[in-house]
Amino acid sequence: MDEGKDGNAKSNGWWSSLWRKPRKWFFFGIPVGGFVLFVAGVIFWTGFNTALDYSNSETFCISCHVMKDNVYVEYQETIHYSNRTGVRAVCADCHVPKEWFAKIGRKIQATMHEVPHWAMGTIDTREKFEDRRLYLAERVWGDMKESDSKECRNCHELGHMDLDRQELSASRKHTLKRQTERGETCIDCHQGVAHTLPEGWEDVYDEIDAAKQGAD
Repeated sequence: MDEGKDGNAKSNGWWSSLWRKPRKWFFFGIPVGGFVLFVAGVIFWTGFNTALDYSNSETFCISCHVMKDNVYVEYQETIHYSNRTGVRAVCADCHVPKEWFAKIGRKIQATMHEVPHWAMGTIDTREKFEDRRLYLAERVWGDMKESDSKECRNCHELGHMDLDRQELSASRKHTLKRQTERGETCIDCHQGVAHTLPEGWEDVYDEIDAAKQGAD
């Protein structure tokens, strides 16, 4: 009984304390506490964004030997790595969305699906990578087809292309009229723009294209 009374007294004391007149330094603690929380928030947000930016860097991507020894070697032979103007597209430019929420979503997806495979060594040798190259390419092509090649359009804008300076075959494909009539997107013609195309890729891409048209 005494223990029950003590418990009730404690709970009543806590409740009644909410209605007491604040102590002398109470209001001084509000701005101090707010300032401390603000500083902590700034430090956290700065650290979070610094880490996020680093995870989008080429240095971070090729810190994994699977990337450095396979796709990075191929990428170095492309115009996205070296060209006359020195304007480059690094891994994140093609594989990570620019918009903040979409970027975070992509990071979560990588954490849930790609990091476990890295830990299990799913493609930790050249042979394993080549065995899954078609599957990996299919996933990327499917995403880019779904987004209307949004990653490409972050740099290449159809409406601002000087078609007179392009080869005839390219200029015909880059008209707004053709895009509207056929519903084509960048990845429909530029599948191997940065990486070696896997064997049998044509049939797989035709299936992706057909599935997309069926969904539309």
